[in-house]
Amino acid sequence: MFFFSFLLLLIPLVSSTSRHSMHRMRKVHARAVDTTLITGKWDSVQAGQYSLSNDFWNENNAEWGSQESQITSFSGSTIGWTTTYTWTGGSQVKTFTNVQLNTGINQQLSGISSMPTSWQWTQSTDEVSADVSYDLFTSWSPGGSDVNEIMVWLANINSGPISYNYDAEGHAVPIATNISLEGTCTLDSTESTKFTRFSLTSGTINSFSGDIYSFLSYLIDNEGMSSSQYLTTAQGGTEVLSGTAQFTTQGYSLAINN
Repeated sequence: MFFFSFLLLLIPLVSSTSRHSMHRMRKVHARAVDTTLITGKWDSVQAGQYSLSNDFWNENNAEWGSQESQITSFSGSTIGWTTTYTWTGGSQVKTFTNVQLNTGINQQLSGISSMPTSWQWTQSTDEVSADVSYDLFTSWSPGGSDVNEIMVWLANINSGPISYNYDAEGHAVPIATNISLEGTCTLDSTESTKFTRFSLTSGTINSFSGDIYSFLSYLIDNEGMSSSQYLTTAQGGTEVLSGTAQFTTQGYSLAINN
């Protein structure tokens, strides 16, 4: 079995017909937004094709912590949200508050032509240990057990390297460097934990636009990942190890095209 892990760094069309016109006019409006503040470990709230989830999957690694998230906008295919957190103690990831795409998943990679995305975000401070990333999972069947996890990191904020191999000085040894995919990136892998990571090497990327499927294509073409696998999860969010900050996404969109 082949395991991966990468680290890289519908507004509705509302029609209205004028009494004096034979033409249907369509106007774009922001949808009503559920701005419920979610604070629980597995709390989530939906907006159209997306779900915002807290996901405190490893909170037991912390000495103390709290986190709350809230959708702030939703218009067309674009969603905005905030996450405010404080976590202390432990050296591992505590949470991955994320927005998950619920449409277009559970299809084979071979049937996907592109995954266009756009993401604009800010954070109140860099005095934390965290990352900002896309997180994708594949399986051998729709909704099946995870086979590969592929991350694309837009920011590594004092969270250190993740790799299957390290040199004598303790530096991560990537599988490949200077890969040209939506920007220059490196590829790391922790095969023992089914994880591969693309890291964009141009520093923190607060505004990103591209095709996330290009990273999956690279793995299929160059690292032996089967295109017969199914894409079961497509998320974007922030992993937090420690610190206090407010993470704000002004706009995020992701779609899966056949």
